[in-house]
Amino acid sequence: MSKPTPISGFPEWTPGQRMIEQFVLDRIRATFELYGFAPLETRSVEPLDQLLRKGETSKEVYVLRRLQAAVDDPAGDDALGLHFDLTVPFARYVLENAGKLQFPFRRYQIQKVWRGERPQEGRYREFLQADIDIVDRDTLPAHYEAEMPLVIGDALRSLPIPPVRIQVNNRKICEGFYRGVGLTDPEAALRAVDKLDKIGPARVAELLAETAGASEAQAKACLALAEISAPDASFADAVRALGVTDPLLDEGIEELVAVVETAAAHSPGLCVADLRIARGLDYYTGTVYETQMIGYERFGSICSGGRYDNLASSGAVRFPGVGISIGVTRLLGLLFGADALSVSRAVPTCVLVAVISEDARPASNRVAEALRSRGVPTEVSPSAAKFGKQIRYAERRGIPYVWFPGAEGAADEVKDIRSGEQIAAAAGEWTPPREDLKPLVS
Repeated sequence: MSKPTPISGFPEWTPGQRMIEQFVLDRIRATFELYGFAPLETRSVEPLDQLLRKGETSKEVYVLRRLQAAVDDPAGDDALGLHFDLTVPFARYVLENAGKLQFPFRRYQIQKVWRGERPQEGRYREFLQADIDIVDRDTLPAHYEAEMPLVIGDALRSLPIPPVRIQVNNRKICEGFYRGVGLTDPEAALRAVDKLDKIGPARVAELLAETAGASEAQAKACLALAEISAPDASFADAVRALGVTDPLLDEGIEELVAVVETAAAHSPGLCVADLRIARGLDYYTGTVYETQMIGYERFGSICSGGRYDNLASSGAVRFPGVGISIGVTRLLGLLFGADALSVSRAVPTCVLVAVISEDARPASNRVAEALRSRGVPTEVSPSAAKFGKQIRYAERRGIPYVWFPGAEGAADEVKDIRSGEQIAAAAGEWTPPREDLKPLVS
């Protein structure tokens, strides 16, 4: 086999990095369950018409097709695509299983997703997301929108990562404001403003004119709204000072005030109202969230989501929801790239049981079984080499302890190869210090 060519955008972590990822996922999962979210996993593929009907995603969807399938077969696998997020498949799942679910339905989902975008630092074509969503039948109270930042704040605070700041906005504020200044295509205006950080205010003003039909004065007002930011409810006064009125605008202000004040009571400084946050997907209808990791702001959001009212509907029945997603691979990729995360050892093994001779390997196996039965990660030396070589094997792998079975009735001994301390021990009783039992992430 010739040397393989790497494929960009499909990360493969080292064992040590994978252990860090597992640690992170365990912490996130534990927080989600503390808040009452139940686990769910959906299929990896969805019909293309479902994937393409919400937002500007057509260029990013990977199509699934058998190698020998007829390209023009409308009923074949060519009508399927890999999901680009977990919200669209979740909405489909709710519709298909509504009769079996108890509402409001709270679920978390940790799965890979695929997007055909240009790979760069922190952005991948295959990556892991950790989502939470709450959906209800017909109506969903706005207080659930205020709950989302609390869950995410607790989940991210449980990780050994830099502090985060959740930027929140409400699409009703934007849409109501745009209507109030006379724009007839608020969705086009939202998409233009969403590009503010990427292309700057001058180009956004041009886009507003080109795509939303904005006059110079209307574009200026839209940009003035986007510049409003506050860590508390004072943003509402700044919006009203712009002199625009609309019932939807008032509704959005009231809902965003509740989100900001609820977050401030739970965790001061966690949330900031930032009215430039729009989110590019069309299905959001209320509060939207983006999350900056302090010191890594230039890479954009690591966690985002929002309220959606019309994504899941069947006839006259709607299932409005609100959700937020942690980009786990994105978060870890940025920190791995900066060497900002480490693990105390690259293997789970805490103890290596030495082998005196190949004939005596069964005795070493019994020691390992006794330690494992008590929850101590253990492996047996691959060979009956001299003890010095077996110790060096443990050192190379980062295993902190080597166990020496007693010969001819002598007591077993265990050696901490970092300090050199060696003591008599019994496999049914000895326990390593808590900090050595499992690798530590820092």
